Amino acid sequence: MNLAIFASGNGSNFSAIVEAIKQSKVKVKLVILVCDKPEAFVIKRAQKAKVQVILARREDFANRLDFERAIIHRLKSYSIDLIALAGFMRILSPTFVKQYRKRILNIHPSLLPAFKGAHAIKDALDYKASFTGVTVHFVDEKMDHGPVILQKQVKIRSSDTLASLEKRIHDLEHRLYPQAIKLFLAEKIKSRVKKVSVSTL
Repeated sequence: MNLAIFASGNGSNFSAIVEAIKQSKVKVKLVILVCDKPEAFVIKRAQKAKVQVILARREDFANRLDFERAIIHRLKSYSIDLIALAGFMRILSPTFVKQYRKRILNIHPSLLPAFKGAHAIKDALDYKASFTGVTVHFVDEKMDHGPVILQKQVKIRSSDTLASLEKRIHDLEHRLYPQAIKLFLAEKIKSRVKKVSVSTL
């Protein structure tokens, strides 16, 4: 199965998936990285891992439709079966989602449906929640929505700062995303999604 990772930033989840593949924990072929930011550090990670980089800048296209059409064309040219969003800071259109329905995964730093959006870790801390977590889910037409594949909880400590909570969340993400991809690959045969109960880190 051919995998494409979409990312816009640092790319630590990209590296976690690369390492899981290298260790044969996940039996998938990482074919391309799709990135919309030429300055993103994830590009250097991909080059080091010898993964082909597709740079797709929104400003190079007249509209969102043309932007997504160009990406879909490249995905098809590489026979991509599965997409993993790993900090890709663009919302995919319903048209794009329809093309790859139940084949686009996303990771989010909260226990969805709680704390959607780009600042989920800070929002949980500001809300003084007692716990938050990480969710891997299928992407649908709504933001931070869609069937859950895997979730795990992280307790928020009274001593936590944004930096300390971010570190624990990100450490969990790096373990959870490869697990979720492995689950997807296994469940693909059975044509169903395994919902895993919440556990505490």
